Amino acid sequence: IISKTKPLSVEYGIDGLPSAEAEGRVIVAEYEDFYLVNVYVPNSGSRTLEWRVTEWDEKFSAYVKGLEASKPVIVAGDLNCAAEPIDIHSPKTNLKSAGYTPEERASFASCYLENGFVDCFRRMYPNAVGFTYWGYRGNLRARNMGWRLDYFLVSEALYPKMYDTFHLEGYMGSDHCPLGLTLTL
Repeated sequence: IISKTKPLSVEYGIDGLPSAEAEGRVIVAEYEDFYLVNVYVPNSGSRTLEWRVTEWDEKFSAYVKGLEASKPVIVAGDLNCAAEPIDIHSPKTNLKSAGYTPEERASFASCYLENGFVDCFRRMYPNAVGFTYWGYRGNLRARNMGWRLDYFLVSEALYPKMYDTFHLEGYMGSDHCPLGLTLTL
């Protein structure tokens, strides 16, 4: 997390999800007006799909909803799920691929989108194709054959203060690109 404003507090990991702490998957920065939760969600290809949707998604979702009880929340990071067909270059051939299974998409919808969080990019740009991940093999980035796995999800109450969200697709730091979010607080 890079911020011009010093957070009130910073926590690492969350109770109830040992992998979140042991693997450095969650950083929570508290600011005066919101919590910023930076997350790297486990890929269901490296863990079981059942664990991903019943353990991780449910517990992480409950955690961020608990934070939201005191102030709005911004969830930022690699959520390892392409939520909609527009979020993946080849949806029909990837239905069994980790990150795009029907179970993961249903869990993403119920735990986040139907639970009071807004997918900033998709709400602001409903028809835009904007990928955030491209595998290294096959020159996929140059061919724009990617997935949108990285998100800013915000509490519904915070969305009206959102000015813009964007992907820095030209930044070549890894197989993912950075994201940006501009709020007017």
